Amino acid sequence: MRLPLPTRLVLRPWLLALGTVLTLTCATSLRAEPSGEVKDPHYGDTLYQYFQEQYFSALTQLMASQHFGRVSHHAEEAEVLRGGILLSYGLHRQAGDLFTRLIDMGATPATRDRAWYFLAKIRYQRDYLAEAQDALARIGTALPPALQEDRVLLQAHVQMARGEYAAAATTLATVDSKAPSARYARYNLGIALIKAGETDRGTAVLDELGRATAEDEEYRGLRDRANVALGFAALADNRQQQASTYLERVRLKSPQANKALLGLGWAASARKETAQALAPWLELSQRDVSDSAVLEAQIAVPYAYAELGAYGQAAQGYEQAIATFTRESTALNESIAAIQTGTLVNALVERNPGDEMGWFWGVRELPDMPHASHLATVLAQHEFQEALKNYRDLLFLTRNLQEWRDKLSVFDDMLVNRRKAFAERLPLVRQRASEIAIGPLQQRHAAASALVTAGETAADGVAFADAKQLALLDRVARVQTALKGASDSDESTTARNRVRLAAGALTWQLAQDYPGRVWQAKKQLQTIQDELATAQRLDAALAQAQRDEPVRFDAFAQRIAAMSPVIDAMLPRVAALSKEQQQAVQVIAIAALARQQERLGQYSTQARFALAQLYDRNTDHTSDRATERATPAPEAGRATKP
Repeated sequence: MRLPLPTRLVLRPWLLALGTVLTLTCATSLRAEPSGEVKDPHYGDTLYQYFQEQYFSALTQLMASQHFGRVSHHAEEAEVLRGGILLSYGLHRQAGDLFTRLIDMGATPATRDRAWYFLAKIRYQRDYLAEAQDALARIGTALPPALQEDRVLLQAHVQMARGEYAAAATTLATVDSKAPSARYARYNLGIALIKAGETDRGTAVLDELGRATAEDEEYRGLRDRANVALGFAALADNRQQQASTYLERVRLKSPQANKALLGLGWAASARKETAQALAPWLELSQRDVSDSAVLEAQIAVPYAYAELGAYGQAAQGYEQAIATFTRESTALNESIAAIQTGTLVNALVERNPGDEMGWFWGVRELPDMPHASHLATVLAQHEFQEALKNYRDLLFLTRNLQEWRDKLSVFDDMLVNRRKAFAERLPLVRQRASEIAIGPLQQRHAAASALVTAGETAADGVAFADAKQLALLDRVARVQTALKGASDSDESTTARNRVRLAAGALTWQLAQDYPGRVWQAKKQLQTIQDELATAQRLDAALAQAQRDEPVRFDAFAQRIAAMSPVIDAMLPRVAALSKEQQQAVQVIAIAALARQQERLGQYSTQARFALAQLYDRNTDHTSDRATERATPAPEAGRATKP
């Protein structure tokens, strides 16, 4: 009698491996990378926040700058950046509307193509495949080279997710073999070909990747993944020897090692080489039982013993498997209870703090749990990761709203103080303004300007003489007047000559200084004119401020009063959503562990059934031996009854 084979729950991962698309690529991430020269300081400030991964601050600051028209030189780029940040929060509809408006307004082809690319990517990650395909179809030829390669991979991913494997293979075949993501493209090409029915071509592509040299852990992991996919695909096609060849390439310490060991065992078992199957299964059974492959090995080992006729070891193995399954089921119950109390979710958020919300937040430190190995099953789910991010974002919004509510009271106090300071300083400012008469100063400036113009027109150096020169001119004039009534003596003649020489020298000096004095006078007049103009502007601004400031104070007061009830209304709503989201996260985590429990139940049932069959066989053999001992030997020559 052959004992029933355990249900090969892990034999089916070849289907999962063939259907799994590697979303991890070497190309551009979801970020909407800004480029070009920064011409607006406020846009540069936004980019600083952005590259510091403070996306919420970057978004709010960018929207405020756009509202006040501070990023006019980067209007399109700012919209693309805002759309990219919105996409990172999963707001693909709002981002789609933004991109559509941007395109309708006549955006450049480069901006348009980048917008549709980012929209297609987030739609794919949100599993909106038809919408992602529509966005990809709208991309033209102006996409930057850094994104073009990733667009091809994204196109293939969408096609594979929609079951269009032949089209995906055609798309992936266009990827340059020297591109950074070429190996990922080759892996997906092999998967697409096999799923499209071209098994030989797909196997050849994956086999080449499975034998390739890998220089780092990332590519070694990809190589192991390709070999596992090949191995289980060969098992499904009853090509056991080839399956063993592929699976033996997988490293023992690889994340794919458990599946490979299980597959090696089933390949040997299918070839009736049960003793060879026992070796990888024994190795696998000693590993962490949180892996479903290890759980299956717990009943695969006693099954192999039974096939080899070692029924005692088989029975002992099944009993140990049942005990292991019972312990693991109890441990799962404890983990589920811890999750239900909120321990897991709250601990994950506390152990992985972040200043702001955002798409790129991730879990780096694991919390203390009753059975930490169960976290791998939970955290490996994309659905759980996204739900946890949403929960964390809601907590951030709660804190942010509370801070804003506190700031509103501070703003109210600041407004009161500003009103008081304005009222106290206004009379003093008015008094000082009244003391400064700009009109007379302008008249004096006009008179001085007329004098300079007259002097320049007459080319009169005396008009631009300084005080010392004017004193000398006056002294010469007095001396000349005194010498007019003097006698014509030699002494008087000598004095008149000396005065004449002094007057000539002084006239020559004034003529020499004239150009510079004219320029200096005009410069001073212009300076005075500029200062008078500044004084006029300040006086006008002061008058305008006296009219506008009370209105601005009232507007600020109204905004503060209007925002306060909005925040008060949003806080309980966000708190309620946070609680609902926490429950949703816990449900996802519990569902993952519940599926593990369901597998345990199936394995346990199989182990109990196989153990019962062993006991039945043992009972039948014991009964047959007892009957033989009780029946007398037939006498010689007497015919025995049939």
